[in-house]
Amino acid sequence: QVQVVESGGGLVQAGESLRLSCAASGSIFVITNMGWYRQAPGKQRELVASVSSAGATNYAGSGKGRFTIARDGAKNTMYLQMNSLKIENTAVYYCNVGHRNSWGVYSDYWGQGPQVTVSS
Repeated sequence: QVQVVESGGGLVQAGESLRLSCAASGSIFVITNMGWYRQAPGKQRELVASVSSAGATNYAGSGKGRFTIARDGAKNTMYLQMNSLKIENTAVYYCNVGHRNSWGVYSDYWGQGPQVTVSS
């Protein structure tokens, strides 16, 4: 079993920055993709950004140019630096960890989702 713990959410004003962190621990064999998703009230969960095991990054439209995703493979951690935050960035942000065990079975693990609130 893999545990995923996020930190760094909170309340900020528009234009400010926030950094989210995600740490995976437990019975880790191989972590594949890692990603950040967001879910705003009344909306479906959607991708914010992802990073592969090789370090290739992918950004969805809402964070392009303002958000930066980074990964530390040695520590099984991932970060999301969010700059110039807008009110519409308000959401619960979830860390997703893709894991492959020694049998080659793939599983997804999710964190609890810290709240990010951007005020005017």
